[in-house]
Amino acid sequence: MDGETRRQDIMEQLRMSDQPLSASRLAQNYAVSRQIIVGDIALLRASGEAILATARGYLLEKEEQGVVAKIAVCHRPEQVEEELTTIVSLDGEVVDVIIDHLLYGELRGSLGIRTQEDIATFLKAYAASEEKLLSNLTNGVHLHTVRCESMEQVGKIKQALRKKNLLFEE
Repeated sequence: MDGETRRQDIMEQLRMSDQPLSASRLAQNYAVSRQIIVGDIALLRASGEAILATARGYLLEKEEQGVVAKIAVCHRPEQVEEELTTIVSLDGEVVDVIIDHLLYGELRGSLGIRTQEDIATFLKAYAASEEKLLSNLTNGVHLHTVRCESMEQVGKIKQALRKKNLLFEE
């Protein structure tokens, strides 16, 4: 299969999938290296395809329903599970994490965490890697873009984070 055909097929798989597709899994499907898939995704993104790269794989950006809000939080690395669980347990999706870096400005990492299973997968990947959380660069201060059904839900999430001393309020 040539590269153009493979990229068209990858786009079709992304359109049909509700779950992230890992580069390793795609590489297996097409009998190519993971790096070839990473290159394919880069070419697709450069051509205007709205592909998100998450810690669990690639997703096609979809029009989502609901309210989107940014929530400022601050916590130690060992509190990340508590923070994510608080948001997800109140039916919020943790879309991303954002920090304000002194040199680069805004840095963003896509998360797409909607369920306890997503949290477990993220924490397992974090524990297995030597990587640091983005919030380590800002002494724990960071933002999350959160998607919910209503602003009332956003308020409940903020209240729960406040009770756990995770909400950043100067």
